[in-house]
This record gives sequence, C-alpha cells and structure tokens, in this order.
Amino acid sequence: MKKNNLIILCLFLFFSCQESPKSTTQKIENGILKTIEQYSAPTLNLAEANRLAQLPLHCAEIEYPNKLSQTIDSQEDLQTPKTLHPAFYGCFDWHSAVHGHWSMVSLLKQFPDITSADTLKTLLLKHISEENITKEVAYFNGKHNKSWERTYGWAWLLKLAEELHIWDDPLARKLENNLQPLTDLIVGRFKEFLPKLHYPIRVGEHSNTAFGMAFAYDYAVAVSDKTFIQLIEKRARDFYFKDSNCPITWEPSGFDFLSPCLEEMDIMRRVLPDAAFKTWMHDFLPQLKNPNYDLAVGEISDRTDGKLVHLEGVNFSRAWCLYGLANQYPEYKHLKNIANKHMQHSLPNIVGDSYEGGHWLGSFAIYALNNIPEKI
Repeated sequence: MKKNNLIILCLFLFFSCQESPKSTTQKIENGILKTIEQYSAPTLNLAEANRLAQLPLHCAEIEYPNKLSQTIDSQEDLQTPKTLHPAFYGCFDWHSAVHGHWSMVSLLKQFPDITSADTLKTLLLKHISEENITKEVAYFNGKHNKSWERTYGWAWLLKLAEELHIWDDPLARKLENNLQPLTDLIVGRFKEFLPKLHYPIRVGEHSNTAFGMAFAYDYAVAVSDKTFIQLIEKRARDFYFKDSNCPITWEPSGFDFLSPCLEEMDIMRRVLPDAAFKTWMHDFLPQLKNPNYDLAVGEISDRTDGKLVHLEGVNFSRAWCLYGLANQYPEYKHLKNIANKHMQHSLPNIVGDSYEGGHWLGSFAIYALNNIPEKI
C-alpha cells in the first residue's frame, strides 16, 4: 500500500512539474486575496509549423465540397470550381483557398527548412501562375461579380500579396508578379467601394468593414500606396472616430469569427496617432485598461457544424487584435494573458479536426501566432 502511494505521489509530482499552458498567481485587491490564472503564449516553432502546414496542403486541391456563392447569368456560368477559379478552387470556398495560400507563404518565409517546403513551393507555383490569375481576373470582371467576395476575400487576397511583397526570395518575386493583375484589380475595387460606403458593416462575419480595411491598410503600407493609405485613414475616421462604449459584453454572436469591437479597435490603432488613439480608446473600450479585465473564450458545442465552429475563429482573431494592442501600447500589456487564454483554448483543436474547421482555421491560427509580441 505504501509502495502504491509512493508511485502515485511520484506521478503527481512528475506531471505537476511539466510545462503547462496555465498557471496561477495571487494578488491582494481591496484587502481580498485573489487567484489569477496566467496563460503562457504558444510558440510558432518548426514543429508547430510542420503541424499547421498540413491544413492548407490537405485542402488546397480538394475541389468538393465547394461553396461558389455565385450569381448565375447563363448556362455558361455553370462550371466546376476548378474551371472558374483555377488558382483558388480548393478549401471549400474562394476566400479560404486564398488564405490557405497565404498560410503556405507565411510558413515558408519563416521556416525555409519546413518538411513540406518542396511540396508547398510546387503547389504555389502551380496555382498562382500567370494563366490561372488571368482567369481569376476574368471572373471578377464578370457581369454580376463586381461585389463578389467583398470585402473579406478582397482583404485576404491583399494579405497574400503583402506577404509575397515582404518576402525576399526569388519564388516570392515570381508569385507576386503573377498575382499582380488580380492584386491591382482588388485595390481598385477597394478604392471604388470605400468612398461610396456611408455606414460601416459591424457584424462578426465576412463583411466586417474594419477587418477588411485593416488588412488592406497593411498592404497599402507595405507597398507605399499613399493614395490607398490616405483613403483608408479617412474612411476609418469617418466610420469610427465618434464611437464610444462598444458593447463587447454582447459578443460573441452565435456565428461570429470576428469581434466587431476589437476589429474596430484594430483598424483605429493603425490609423490614429498615439495620443488620439489613447483618447479614443478611453471612450470606446475603457474597461480594457483595467489590469483585472477578463474576456471569456468562445465555446463550441458541435465541431462538425460549419457555422458554430466559427467561434474557434473568434478566439484567434480576438487574440491577434489583443496582441497587436499590447505590443503597440505597454499600458495594455495585461491583455496578452487574455489573448494567450484564447489561443490555448483553440490551438489544440484545429489539426485533425473536421473539414468544417480545418479548411480555414489554420490561417487564423498562424496569423495570430505571427502577432504574439516577443517582449512587452
């Protein structure tokens, strides 16, 4: 009996000493001892990159099931996904295929020795060819496709273009040049659309205006498109500068994969000078300044339901917004722990998951991991 107890004690001590994503600290507040859970930041290392690379590799050439979301003008429009979109036909829908390719580029750029490097390069060259992009442009120029993929797909296309632009590699130059006609088209669509939009779209799904503008802004800055930068800065101010007391306690809605409040914060921290942003944040989300602020993670009841699993995405997108804020403004560094909590909740779930989540969540995870501050 004593021997068994000793074995149990040894096992307990062994597992207790292993690295855990969560620990606790204690502090006294108003004379009361409180326990605060502390979450470690995950790391995008080579092993994790190899794991996450399997997600875009798995779906990039899976044509079905597929959600085309198209308006049919004639029988000629009834073509297969691969015929209509030879570059971005896999991963269930066009925008997921686009950010799946962004995932490949991001991982290759950061980890040249990734196990699947040759396969990733071959796939990128095969899909993002001059011929394929010419056909993608032709689809966007179709009679009923002026607003197609606005603005979520547009935003991810520009994020892919940005990643290629900032990657110092001969492969990136070839892919960037091949993609350029579609990139130029999307930039033009943004420049045409934003001045006409009277009211921002504040939902937690694809059409969220703040999300689309944030990714577009990053691209504009990367390529030094001053006209585009100025347009986004103006429209962000027009849409959001007078906002206050964002109802973040209403989030998330049932199918959200974006936080309306935090996405708005994410674009405003890009476009406002420091002093103006701090004043704006005091009115917009004053509770985030509180070191004891907390935000519950999004919970999923059925991982095979493609809409319900969106909430895994809200955990990742919240994380990248909070990491960005904490990295830019040290007075918000306590929010890194909330971001870590969201990451630790969702990151273990996405590899080996059902296709409903696996075809897109990897990109969200990678983007969030890319935004973890090295030091705060």
